[in-house]
Amino acid sequence: MKHWRIEQMDWDRFDPRRVDPDIVPLVKAASVVERNGLDYACYLKNVFADDPDFSQAADNWAQEEVQHGDALGRWAMLADPSWDYMAAFDRYRQSYRLDLDVDASIRGSRTGELIARCMVETGTSSFYTALADATDEPVLKAICRQIAADEYRHFKLFYDHMRRYLRREHLGVWQRTRIALGRVTESEDDELASAFHTTNEPSTVPYDHKRCIAAYMSRALRFYQPRHAVRVTGMILKTIGWTPHGRLHALIARGVYHLIMMRQRQFARVMAAA
Repeated sequence: MKHWRIEQMDWDRFDPRRVDPDIVPLVKAASVVERNGLDYACYLKNVFADDPDFSQAADNWAQEEVQHGDALGRWAMLADPSWDYMAAFDRYRQSYRLDLDVDASIRGSRTGELIARCMVETGTSSFYTALADATDEPVLKAICRQIAADEYRHFKLFYDHMRRYLRREHLGVWQRTRIALGRVTESEDDELASAFHTTNEPSTVPYDHKRCIAAYMSRALRFYQPRHAVRVTGMILKTIGWTPHGRLHALIARGVYHLIMMRQRQFARVMAAA
């Protein structure tokens, strides 16, 4: 069941004077990735074909993801009236597709798949929280807060199912850590780069992964603050089975924040060189 609906947002409060032009490309890219949730649900239902409870949960999750995309897309069209959300999504779908012809997780186990999903929700929850904190535009702030809350609930959904499967599959802490960190590094794959390209660049411009991922990440990572790194670190530690509080948590969070800032500078240099 959806916890909010697009029509409940106060769209009349949109203030073009408060739109950060550096945020608009991120929102455009995020909108098509979110709307692609139906494909991810199809993939997950193939992997968990004999688990009706999880399959139902995946369907509900996907409906909320589509709503995220539609809300972000509607906002982006207010910020840039020349942009067409559905046309951009169709272009994205032609550029990037999941392999849905599967009956097992690419992570090697169902527990591994759910760990990977926890990492995705960790990233999205923290990203939309950071975006909500960064923007002064009231409608986008409200949308991002709603999405961030949804994504945290999604994290808990996948985490609870992960715990259920962990009792059967017995993945150790280091195995979970390897899967979690592996999924984190995949955030720089073609999904986001292709989304940036198809929503922000004309079709006459050839796709270049290095340029597009740098264009996305150099903007997105700039909005992270130390408190967002604390949130990310706690969710990661919880997923892999470490205690997500105390001195170790604080120390790792500082390291995560410095890593985020280092990567942002690296991507910014790529953009400057381009």
